[in-house]
Amino acid sequence: MQVTEKGQVTIPKPIRMAAGVAPGSEVAFSLEGGKIVITLVGTGVKEDRRAKLRAAAARVRGSLQPEFRQLGADEIMAFLRDDEGAPATPGAVRNAHR
Repeated sequence: MQVTEKGQVTIPKPIRMAAGVAPGSEVAFSLEGGKIVITLVGTGVKEDRRAKLRAAAARVRGSLQPEFRQLGADEIMAFLRDDEGAPATPGAVRNAHR
């Protein structure tokens, strides 16, 4: 396997799959007895992105007024999208969508 001018190499797919290295994974390099060792240190971006989205959603939900906290995503989106004749209260949204 050849190293590029930038010092890059492609990890063969069977090795990536066996080691759980996916796009966005974080790896560390070390020298051990004259060998270069690559160690997986982070899960993929997808899992990290999901965790960040869940945390952001929890912060948003926590900042909502109490009557909005009980609404589901579809009900909140319906409330936000209804420009004409929008219900004045979240309760009206909940009752209108039952």
